[in-house]
Amino acid sequence: MKSLKKLSLLTLFAALMVIMAACGGSASTDKKEENTSKEKPKTEEVKELSGSLVVSGSSAMQPLVAAAAEEFMAKNPKVDIQVNAGGSGTGLSQVSEGSVQIGNSDVFAEEKIPDKASELKDHKVAVVGMTAAVNPKVGIKDIKKDDLIKVFTGKITNWKELGGKDQKIVLVNRPDSSGTRAIFNKFALDGATPAEGVTEDSSNTVKKIISETDGAIGYLAFSYFTDDTVTPLAIDGVEATAENVQSGKFPVWAYQHSYTKGEPTEIAKAFLDYLMSDDVQTTLLKEQGYLPVTKMKVERDAEGKQKNL
Repeated sequence: MKSLKKLSLLTLFAALMVIMAACGGSASTDKKEENTSKEKPKTEEVKELSGSLVVSGSSAMQPLVAAAAEEFMAKNPKVDIQVNAGGSGTGLSQVSEGSVQIGNSDVFAEEKIPDKASELKDHKVAVVGMTAAVNPKVGIKDIKKDDLIKVFTGKITNWKELGGKDQKIVLVNRPDSSGTRAIFNKFALDGATPAEGVTEDSSNTVKKIISETDGAIGYLAFSYFTDDTVTPLAIDGVEATAENVQSGKFPVWAYQHSYTKGEPTEIAKAFLDYLMSDDVQTTLLKEQGYLPVTKMKVERDAEGKQKNL
């Protein structure tokens, strides 16, 4: 009887030890899992952009690129971007020489520097429409293309010949290096060479002279028609609007090219990517008077041949 009682106590003691061991292991496991769950996941560090970028070229593109640069620098405070004008020829020459990282141009590099175009990489960032701009006192808002050619080649010298005021016509041109001039001559003047007149490097200066000079006429990108100090002219009854450019009805337009010498540098690529982002393509382009490439219903090649998409 005593032996049975002793055996029962031993059995009970053994059972208690098993239960205690199990509880201890569970508590240990729970504690370990609890500690593990509190560990923070590792995150990759994002490299902050820093450095400088110099952009030059098309003055027609300057308002867009300068505005985008301001936004980009606000998002990347350690980056400094300098945007210079000077004309498409200047931008293409400087990027080809390596003195700037991005060269902006209203024309294909093949048209300006055919011998060096193969070294450059084309980034089409927008489309720009252009038209003739006159002093508001001239008294006309529409002009036939044939008459426009006669005005710029000096065959018509007074606005009264076109139903306007009795005012002498004052031509305001861009220099030969200007992409705006090349596009206007090609698509508005059908390749005719303009007569001598006032020649200015900057579209901003051209606008100022036209607004302050009675009888003046020049040409500007749509992005400069932000007020009523100059009057944009319709051509052959077709108004100079974004919709008419996109559909191919209005003839004077061009791609806005940002060229790099080969593949862009890290900062240049980041900025070019930003130019193609929704922030720029859906908002800033419209604010600045440019058109997104994706909205075009026609396209052109370097030879100026246009076809429907």
